[in-house]
Amino acid sequence: MKYIKFFDEIRNNDVALVGGKNASLGEMYQQLVPLGVNIPNGFAITAKAYFYLLQEGGIQDQIEALLQGVDTIDLGVLHNKTQKIRELIFSTPLPSDLKEEIMAAYTKLGLEYNNQVIDVAVRSSATAEDLPDASFAGQQDTFLNVQGLSSLIHHIKLCFASLFTARAVSYRESRGFKHFEVGLSIGIQKMVRSDKASSGVMFTIDTESGFNKTVLITSAWGLGENVVGGLVNPDEFYVFKPTLKEGKQPIIKRSLGTKNIKMIYANKNSGKNTLNIETTTKEKNTFSINDEEILTLAKQAVMIEEHYSKEAGKYQPMDIEWAKDGLNGELYIVQARPETVQSQKDNFIEQRYALEKTNNPILTKGIAIGSKIGSGKVRVIKNLEGICEFKEGEVLVTDITDPDWEPVMKIASAVITNRGGKTCHAAIVAREIGVPAIVGCHNATEVLKSDIEVTCDCARGDEGYVYEGNIPFITETIDLSCQEKTKTKIYLNVGNPSRAFSFSQIPNDGVGLARMEFIINNYIKVHPLALEALNLGKPVEQKEEIEKIISGYSDPKDFFIKNIAEGVGMIAASFYPKPVIVRTSDFKSNEYKKMVGGAKFEPIEENPMIGYRGASRYYSESYKNAFIWECEALKYVRESMGLTNVKLMLPFVRTPQEGRKVLAIMREQGLIQGVDGLEIYVMCELPSNVLLADEFLKDFDGFSIGSNDLTQLTLGVDRDSNLVSSIFDERNPAMKIQFKNAIDACKRAGKYVGICGQAPSDYPEVAEYLVELGIDSISLNPDSVIKTKKRISKIEKKLK
Repeated sequence: MKYIKFFDEIRNNDVALVGGKNASLGEMYQQLVPLGVNIPNGFAITAKAYFYLLQEGGIQDQIEALLQGVDTIDLGVLHNKTQKIRELIFSTPLPSDLKEEIMAAYTKLGLEYNNQVIDVAVRSSATAEDLPDASFAGQQDTFLNVQGLSSLIHHIKLCFASLFTARAVSYRESRGFKHFEVGLSIGIQKMVRSDKASSGVMFTIDTESGFNKTVLITSAWGLGENVVGGLVNPDEFYVFKPTLKEGKQPIIKRSLGTKNIKMIYANKNSGKNTLNIETTTKEKNTFSINDEEILTLAKQAVMIEEHYSKEAGKYQPMDIEWAKDGLNGELYIVQARPETVQSQKDNFIEQRYALEKTNNPILTKGIAIGSKIGSGKVRVIKNLEGICEFKEGEVLVTDITDPDWEPVMKIASAVITNRGGKTCHAAIVAREIGVPAIVGCHNATEVLKSDIEVTCDCARGDEGYVYEGNIPFITETIDLSCQEKTKTKIYLNVGNPSRAFSFSQIPNDGVGLARMEFIINNYIKVHPLALEALNLGKPVEQKEEIEKIISGYSDPKDFFIKNIAEGVGMIAASFYPKPVIVRTSDFKSNEYKKMVGGAKFEPIEENPMIGYRGASRYYSESYKNAFIWECEALKYVRESMGLTNVKLMLPFVRTPQEGRKVLAIMREQGLIQGVDGLEIYVMCELPSNVLLADEFLKDFDGFSIGSNDLTQLTLGVDRDSNLVSSIFDERNPAMKIQFKNAIDACKRAGKYVGICGQAPSDYPEVAEYLVELGIDSISLNPDSVIKTKKRISKIEKKLK
């Protein structure tokens, strides 16, 4: 055939003929199907056919005249002109020989699937799209569930015409592509019946931080257009590549999306191909794929990435669309293209943004796209008809943006939407443009009114916050290529798992303190004993709220263990294979009491700071079962996820005998020192830890000095009291003695010793003293690492 190429005739070097999308489908069909990756078959109508249509119809000169001097900022004129071009293309008949070839190819594809009239997807594939630095995501149209020859021809013409939507013209203009140097091929691919199952998008790199050891998977019920188009807030999963390759099950994060609608096949007599219907309550509260499917998809994503990296001769992360067939239960890959944002960044230069203050009211929040901050006057626009009202520098607020909004997005200071996820077209375009966006806010168009001033903060991890008012912010350019070498290990203190990917790019030797409390507070939210009681069928306070929190999981214990494991796993994976020291939970009774369902499980204490906390909880009959669940989660991280770089640390261990009791419980749960390199440390934060150091070190593998509590308890100062806060000082001579004695004891025993308190970050003289004593590691807050590392390097050189 002159104008048709089936997938088994196409390779990745055929972009000029069939466009990026079709070339990639042909590449995968030929190279990866034999390796077990499912790709539905199909064919490409080549870009030659598109230019043939323009030539035979004699319409190219008319199109050029309409595009003459087009101004993509004048949105009204742009829409008017592009509408006329599309009407011109659509009204031009396909040449008869081209039409005959299309009919023959469709019939041939139908016979392969034992059906003359098959359901196909009609997808655009521009010859300039899916390039390493320009995705052209969603710029041309896609049509699903197209059945029959007349419908196929109709949708092919619509697809050709979509090369001249306002968004596509604006996108090409902004990136310097000449309109007639870009041809349009069309892919005709057998549909996957995901209308009866689920579908979504995968990236083989984290879309926000550029962390390249993870696969990000998004998923929702029904056909994938809702995920791609940002019409739903999908489920989200992260899988860690290195231990996945070892046969482990490293799902390091999962988030349940609302998934309010799903796209299904429309009734044949309705005049539509597809329609959206509301999902059931069960579908909303259930993950749309199971763990086995998550891992299978991740493995296929890794295979695709490895193949394309080999072909490119360099690392090539990928953006992949997938679908599950509800009729046969199989998973299919329906598209793959190069990722276009993180792969183009300079990994050693990072822009950091931070608000000067955060005490303004938060008006709404959602999923942060990018890591920037933007502010300006709100402009609420309900639909495309209103985009002409938008002025450059305003904050765009709408229900959902699709690629048609690209001309507005590129002049906005920020974008806020009710719906959407990390992998939708709007998010991809926002990253490419470099505009901060907060998607999936649910209520943005209700709570934000036109003309009010807001600030959009995407610089604080996964969540983006919309603050009232125009808040000043600072921008800092950081050189991450710090070459200073130090004998003293430089660790990070990491609390928030959602920021671990970006923190891991700071020069470091591992994590000296990962706090379990942050994970329990932000991932669990429910008192552990309330979950245990509910798991046993006992009555609990705030039961309805707890059941809402744990929706999507088989039972309360499953919810607790997976969320703890994934919070810890996220941090451990980010720094793998460097050591990550996880401190087990150290809430005080007044803090636990505030958790959902927690009031009845906690005593009233006059001084909870030195009360029922730390190790004393773990072996007490009232709390022991909750600690056992915590141990099970940590064992899951090390064994099932394969993250054996996790070390453990026990807080507030008052006596060696208390420590032995806790170690015995941990051994019973399979956390055995020495097995797969497991080390268990004591947090040296009590004077008794220093005074009885030799005894503690007979059972434990080392100390991590907690300078905050150790200073408080050595000096007898309540660090929360402003009446005596001036006395709290880690530089006090008594503290220097404590530090020296703790370090000397570890050196005598040949055990690890580090510090994870605030002192070395705040006081250069404390850092210098600790280095002089020969401390093994200093763990710092991420924002002080580079300057402190340089300082320690100078100290070590001076000591030589």
